[in-house]
Amino acid sequence: MWDEKLQELDSRREKAQLGGGQQRIDKQHERGKLTARERLDILFDEGSFVEVNSLMSSRTTDFGMDKKKLPGDGVVTGYGKVNGRLVFASSQDFTVGGGALGEYHARKICNVMDMAINAKAPFVEINDSGGARIEEGIDSLNGYAGMFKRHTDMSGVSPQIAVIMGPCAGGACYSPALCDYIFMTEKNGQMYITGPKVIKEVTGEEVTTAELGGAQVHSAQSGVAHFVYPDDESCLTGVRRLLSYLPESFEEKPPAAEPVKKYYHKRLRDIVSPNMKISYDMHEVIDEMADLDSFMEVQPDFAKNIIVGFMRMEGRTVGLIANQPDFLAGSLDFNSGDKAGRFIRFCDCFNIPILTLVDVPAFLPGKAQEYSGIIRHGAKLLYAYSEATVPTVTVILRKAFGGAYIGMDSKGLGADFVFSWPIAEIAVMGAEGAVGIIGRKKFDESENPEEVRAAEIREYEDRFMNPYIAAERGYVDEVIRPEETRERVLNAFDMLEQKKKSLPAKKHGNIPL
Repeated sequence: MWDEKLQELDSRREKAQLGGGQQRIDKQHERGKLTARERLDILFDEGSFVEVNSLMSSRTTDFGMDKKKLPGDGVVTGYGKVNGRLVFASSQDFTVGGGALGEYHARKICNVMDMAINAKAPFVEINDSGGARIEEGIDSLNGYAGMFKRHTDMSGVSPQIAVIMGPCAGGACYSPALCDYIFMTEKNGQMYITGPKVIKEVTGEEVTTAELGGAQVHSAQSGVAHFVYPDDESCLTGVRRLLSYLPESFEEKPPAAEPVKKYYHKRLRDIVSPNMKISYDMHEVIDEMADLDSFMEVQPDFAKNIIVGFMRMEGRTVGLIANQPDFLAGSLDFNSGDKAGRFIRFCDCFNIPILTLVDVPAFLPGKAQEYSGIIRHGAKLLYAYSEATVPTVTVILRKAFGGAYIGMDSKGLGADFVFSWPIAEIAVMGAEGAVGIIGRKKFDESENPEEVRAAEIREYEDRFMNPYIAAERGYVDEVIRPEETRERVLNAFDMLEQKKKSLPAKKHGNIPL
């Protein structure tokens, strides 16, 4: 009796392990894609993955579904260790009915998400699916609804990461959209609400899947994707790296790593010119602030005028927000408000201290910006900084003008420490613009308006375009030498280690979405 029962169990397990069969597995490999299980093998520490609900399958019998029934129902779910810490995951199996989501496919994912919520541990979903299983009708749609609800419940409890390694179409897109971060593979990752065929039928427009929802589109134009990698293996290695910066839940602090010492430092004053018209790459400043090779940039191809990402300072995770003078002179546009605002709120969710490096001339002017809602989008940045309760340190390197100065975590918004370099100019606007408004009548009455204008600009710069007035008022805590920056920032974060800050009692705020 035992032999017979164990033989049946082994047979069922083997069938579940094989997914859609060897022929479909071979096709998956031909497309440059790994199987659902191979992907999990890369994501998790070796031998740590434990599968859950491996024998669950669809109950639908209509449309010949009783003959297509397979154990596992097109998705592999379970838990294991990533970098030695607990993580839950689902991995859709394209070899089983194109990874289409049905009632029990969704139930498996919801089950493992419930486990993640209860355990307060991160959840990773690997997407490779043709969408809803049409044969199961509204049960499929309800399955998506259950997933969306759990993503929302889990938001701010533990990190959620979506990985797009194949098609992700229609309503299915909103599952990754509700996650904290989205990874995509260059060749096979696709996300779109409406596919090319439907678009052609409805509008007559011809478009390829890559043009519509490929990795390049979502990383550089829409801002939907946060990370892009060339293939499955490098992409999942990237997921592992990101998780190494993050705590398991909001109840914990980020994990510390052994700091990697640098043996050569480039002088910050050699990177940043005191001439405001000479640009530089802020990444060079970040490299000097961070532990060796520790900066992991988020959305590097979207809203390039602002840089966000995770780095380590003496082994501890820090969230970094910085203007990029090499792109739009570091001005804030409507996309930068979305990008930085969401990143700040993620850091605040998970106890990650925030460092802000400022060199910003303005919110970008122009009709296109106003039409695109720069007021509404820029307000997200202000809101995110204002409600943050984690330690926040700001360093003003050069320019900090007008509303953009306020928005980049000024003292008035709640920054714990604001440092400034001595070359910094902190003002309502640049000297030329200010003098043009204040001294207009004087210029009109002068016989040599250009000479008078130049003299007025020099005087304005000498009197007002410096950090010392802000320091006198307490808007800057200390004016520091560039070479002191890293040490002062580290000392500030050390002091703020036990910071406790609470917001006024409320149900929740209403961020200007």
